[in-house]
Amino acid sequence: MSDTVIAVENLSKSYLVGHKSSSQGYKRYTALRDVIADQARNIVRNAVNITRGRQVVLGDQVEEFWALKDVSFEVKRGEVLGIIGRNGAGKSTLLKILSRITEPTTGRVVLRGRVAALLEVGTGFHAELTGRENIYLNGAILGMSRAEIRRKFDEIVDFAEVERFLDTPVKRYSSGMYVRLAFAVAAHLEPEILVVDEVLAVGDAEFQRKCIGKMQNIATGEGRTVFFVSHNLPAIVNLCTSAICLNQGKIVQIGEPGVVCAGYAVLRNTALKSRNSSDILQEIILLNAANQPSPNLMQGTSLKFRVIVTPPEDQGIISLILRDVRDSILFELFDPQFSLSKANGMNVIDVNAGKLPLLAGIYTADVWFGDRRGNRIDRIDGAIEFEVVAVGENDVGPPLVDGFGYTGSLYYPSKWTRISSIVGAVQELVYQTNSS
Repeated sequence: MSDTVIAVENLSKSYLVGHKSSSQGYKRYTALRDVIADQARNIVRNAVNITRGRQVVLGDQVEEFWALKDVSFEVKRGEVLGIIGRNGAGKSTLLKILSRITEPTTGRVVLRGRVAALLEVGTGFHAELTGRENIYLNGAILGMSRAEIRRKFDEIVDFAEVERFLDTPVKRYSSGMYVRLAFAVAAHLEPEILVVDEVLAVGDAEFQRKCIGKMQNIATGEGRTVFFVSHNLPAIVNLCTSAICLNQGKIVQIGEPGVVCAGYAVLRNTALKSRNSSDILQEIILLNAANQPSPNLMQGTSLKFRVIVTPPEDQGIISLILRDVRDSILFELFDPQFSLSKANGMNVIDVNAGKLPLLAGIYTADVWFGDRRGNRIDRIDGAIEFEVVAVGENDVGPPLVDGFGYTGSLYYPSKWTRISSIVGAVQELVYQTNSS
């Protein structure tokens, strides 16, 4: 019997994307007969698509978009395969096909064994049912008998740490509770193949460590297969036995995780430079301590950028918006006393944000331009991407546990003081309030 549990052969997936034609979009006036004619054409086209079993697309222009193109690979029993790639590379589409949520356009996937997928918060849960009921529901969906689910029930509840809320409808759960229960169900009901997306980023740091440990045990201890998608490159290197890098729906590299992650870093920076099509922004560069271009920011050093722009008008406004790997906005860099000068032509600007409490990881910066009244002129999302690297003596935060990071992207040291009694705490609070 073959040890191959996942065989993907020439897999491709296309979607039809609707657009409003540019000629329609820039018309100031549109005659009623044109509107009626356009609607009639759309109705006829959609009716034909429905009768032929095709996707119904809104818009008067249709573009075919290939989310995956000729993807082939194999995964052996007991392997942990990591999938990395930029947003839109095709990772989620691949997982949905493997999880039988969507069908491929061409090619095929051979799966030998039961698949449990954790793709997003609450996948497979019924909001009105309790945590207890959803455990049995998910088990039934996976093909487990009631006796099998009952045998694993206590382990699932203990791992998820939701015993107090077991008989509460899951619609009242926080996103963290959702994830804990969903992962516990998927991991403990003994699927031969476990598919996990970046959804684990919702959980806290301690739970993420538990999940990593469980996935390692599933693969090495139980001989099952794990398919793991993440932007956390250290987790990919530490957990996975092999990795695949996707770009624009195609496999660009496959092999040892450390080598694939290094190749992805080069690909990421090249892609960012090529996507800058702004007439205003000419270049944005991360600078190191010696004011030299660098792809990385060492912890404990100042965050500095060099921005080269050709402003469209005098006295324009510029700001940088910093985001983490989950695309959450951390803060904005803006100087109200600084404005662009069109008279000088190309502006070369150095932005020094000082030493920031950034945890190790991947970050991006958007560049925003506006006029003197604060109206946006242009915005380039993800204009630069860089990695914050831990370097030992200048690391942000106390030592990491098991090599995995903290919750969030920023670490602020805080002073914790134990007060001997509740009465003392109240008296101190009253004193401070009256004093202020």
